This record gives sequence, structure tokens and C-alpha cells, in this order.
Amino acid sequence: MYKFLIPVFALIATSALAGDIDKRQVLTITEPQRLHVIEEMAALLSGTQNILAALSKSDMAAVHQYASSLGIGMYHKAEDHLKGVLPKEFMKLGISVHQDFDTIAADALSIKDPKHTLQQLGESMSKCVVCHATYQIRTVKTSLKSTSKFNHHEH
Repeated sequence: MYKFLIPVFALIATSALAGDIDKRQVLTITEPQRLHVIEEMAALLSGTQNILAALSKSDMAAVHQYASSLGIGMYHKAEDHLKGVLPKEFMKLGISVHQDFDTIAADALSIKDPKHTLQQLGESMSKCVVCHATYQIRTVKTSLKSTSKFNHHEH
């Protein structure tokens, strides 16, 4: 009897997913640009996890260190090639997240209050939620000639 239910549940799940149309704005970028965006998001997620681990130990010096690495300096490393490609609203949201981490880093040393930092992280991560709810990334096929101009973004 249970073997019969598995395909039924799979069909229901697939039908439900097919009925949900993704209404997020499509951002069409090249594969190297997509990899850069994904690497940056992964670094932000990993850094946030490191901050949370440091907060669990009330290690505000470590919070400062991790948050500093995610600040506006991280943004300036390779964003120029994305400015003309991605919407201004997307770029502003990203910049504001990096600025949030600079504030978190400064406050970790001056205020030294883990609860304050948690509040700041929550507010900053709400921007991540908004971004992921608003945008989806799709890649466009490019020739080797047009792709090569984006290879300068490596860290």
C-alpha cells in the first residue's frame, strides 16, 4: 500500500511546484558574473555563520574580524563589472548589506553587546531575504571573446 502512495505524493508535489510560477525579476548575466555573485553570497553566509558562532562565545573581537571582512571592502574587490549589468536596486541592496557589516564590526568593538549585534544581523539578513524573494539569476550564453572581459574579477 505504501509503495502506491509514493508515486501519488511525488505527482502531487510536482504538480504543486509546476503550478507555482516564479514571479521574481530575472537577472540575466554571464556565467562568470553568476559565479561571482554566488561566491559573494556564499562568503556572506559563511561569514554570518562565523559571526553567530563568535557571538555564542561572546567573542566580540572575532565578531569584529569576521564582520570587517564582509564590509564595503569586500564589495569593492570586483563589483565594477556588475554595475552596468545588474539593476541599481539590486546593487544598492548589496552595498547596504556590506555597509551593515562595517557597522556591525565597529559596534562589536565599541558597544560590545552580543544582543545588539544579533539585532543588527537580523536586520541585515532581512535584506538577504528581500533580495532572494525579489530576484532570480539566469545565465546568458556568451562567446569566449565576450566572456573574457569579465575574467578580471577573480579575487
